[in-house]
Amino acid sequence: MPKTQTISSKQAVDIIHHGAVNGVTGSCHQLVINEQTSLLIDCGLFQGAETVGSSNAEQLEVAFDIGNITALLVTHCHIDHVGRIPYLLAAGFDQPIFATAATAALLPMVIEDAIRVGVTKDKRLIKLYLEKLRQLLVPIEYNQWFPLEVNRTQSVQSSNEANTSGFSKAKAKFKPAGHILGSAYIEIELSRPKTDRLNPKTVNKHRVVFSGDLGATYTPLLASPKSPYMADTLVIESTYGDRIHQGRKKRTQSLKKVIEKAVSDNGVVLIPAFSIGRTQELLYELEQIIFQQRKLSDTRSGNNVPDTEGKHGSTIKQEFNNQPGQQKSSKMWQSQMWKSIEIIVDSPMAANFTDKYIEFKELWDKEARQKLKQHRHPLDFEQLYTVDSHQEHLSTVEYLSKRDKPAIVIAASGMCSGGRIMNYLRQFIDEPTADILFVGYQARGTPGRDIQTYGPKGGYVYLKGDKRDIKAGVHTISGYSAHADQNNLINFVNRMHHKPTHIRIVHGDDEAKEALAVEYKKLLPEAAIEIGRD
Repeated sequence: MPKTQTISSKQAVDIIHHGAVNGVTGSCHQLVINEQTSLLIDCGLFQGAETVGSSNAEQLEVAFDIGNITALLVTHCHIDHVGRIPYLLAAGFDQPIFATAATAALLPMVIEDAIRVGVTKDKRLIKLYLEKLRQLLVPIEYNQWFPLEVNRTQSVQSSNEANTSGFSKAKAKFKPAGHILGSAYIEIELSRPKTDRLNPKTVNKHRVVFSGDLGATYTPLLASPKSPYMADTLVIESTYGDRIHQGRKKRTQSLKKVIEKAVSDNGVVLIPAFSIGRTQELLYELEQIIFQQRKLSDTRSGNNVPDTEGKHGSTIKQEFNNQPGQQKSSKMWQSQMWKSIEIIVDSPMAANFTDKYIEFKELWDKEARQKLKQHRHPLDFEQLYTVDSHQEHLSTVEYLSKRDKPAIVIAASGMCSGGRIMNYLRQFIDEPTADILFVGYQARGTPGRDIQTYGPKGGYVYLKGDKRDIKAGVHTISGYSAHADQNNLINFVNRMHHKPTHIRIVHGDDEAKEALAVEYKKLLPEAAIEIGRD
C-alpha cells in the first residue's frame, strides 16, 4: 500500500501516489486536504514494465481507501491517466468526476473501450458503467474556479497550528496543458481560517499544481501551455526530463525525409500512434506536407501560380528550371508521390476522436484556425482513408501485403502493446521494404521500446508471444512527442511569478526524473526538490 511521502518542512500538504512514480504509466495521485477529505487526481492504467510481477487483477484493482475521497479530477483522457476509472466505479466510488468540457466529451468513448478490453464485453454491464460515468461527470470550462467539497473535522475547527490536515476549503481550476484535446494542468487552492491572533500574517492558503501531461511548445493544433501565476507545491511530470526535442520545422522536415526514403521502394510505413492526440497531430502535419507539395507541383507546371520572387532576386520558377535534371526529376517524383500516397488511419476510436477535434475547433491554435478560414481541412483531406470494422481492418492488411504501392498506416496502440497495429507488425515486420516510424514515447517493457531499441541492430521482438526478426526499417522522430521536453519543463517553473517551495517529480523513468531534479535544484536552490516514491 502506498504511503504518504513527507520529506521537507516546506511541504504543507500530504500527497499519496498510487501510480506514475516507478515509470510513466498508472497516473493516480491523492491530495490529502484534511483527516476526512482527499481528492484524487487521475486514475490511470499501468502499462509495460510497470505491470511485470503483478497479476492482471493486481494491476487493475483500486487498492486504496476511497471512503474520504470527495472528487476525482481528470487532467486528460489518455488511458494511462483514466484506465482504472471503471475499477474505481466498481469499488463504489460515487463522487463527482471533474474534467474539462472536451475531456468530458471524449472520456465515455475511452472508458467504453477500456471496459471492452479489460473488464467485460457484456453490453448490459458496459451500458451500466457508462450511465454511472455520465451521472458523475461534471464538465468545467478552462480558467474557471469551481468549489470542491471538504468534510469538516474537529482539528480544522479548533487547531491554531498550521498542520497538514487542517484545510477547510478547496477550489480548483483547469488550465490548458497543450498535450491533447481537452488536456489540463490543475490548480488547487486550499485554505483554512486565520486563527493565530498573535501573528496575523500567518499564511492560510496553499496553492497546489498538478501538471498532468504538459504539451511541447509549438505542437501542431493546440496552443502551448502557459505557466500558472503561482504554485506553493508542484507535482510535475518528467517523461522527457532528460531530453531536448527537435524544433518543429526540423521535425517536419525529418518526417517528410523519412517517409520519402521509406516509400522509395514502394513499401508500407507503419506509424504506431495513440488514437487521441498523436494521430491528429500527424494528420495535421501530413496535410501540410501534401499542401506544400501540391503548391510546388503547380509552380513547376505553371498552373495558375504567380512567378513570385525567390532567393537572390530570382523567381521560384527560375530556381526550379535552373536545377540539374536529376535533382528536378527527384523533386518531381517526391511531389507526385505526396499527391497520390494513401494515408490510412486504421482505428475507429481515432476516427471518432478526430471528429471531436473538429467539434472543439475553438480550442485549436491560431495557425490551425487560419487553415480552416482558407477552406483547408487538416484533419479530413482527400488522401485520408479511415478503416472502421474489424473485417475492413483484416482486408486492409491483406490488401497492403499484396500490392506494390506505398502507403502510410497510422494505428494504435502507440506503444505496440495491443490494438490493430499488432496485425500490421506481424505482417510487415520481417519485410525489408517496410518501415516502422516511432513518433512518441515508448515505455520500458513494451514491444514498441524493444522494436525501437533492437530493430536498428537487426534484433528481434516478441509479438503476442511469437519471436519475430525485425527486418523492417526502424526510425524515431522524437520531436513529435506530445510531452514537454526538459527546456519546456524548466520554463514552466521559471515563468511562474511566485515559484514553488516544494516540487515533487513524477511520471518518468529514473534517469529523466533525476536529470530534471538537478535542473530544478539549480533554478530553485532553496526549494525542496524531491522525486515521487510509492
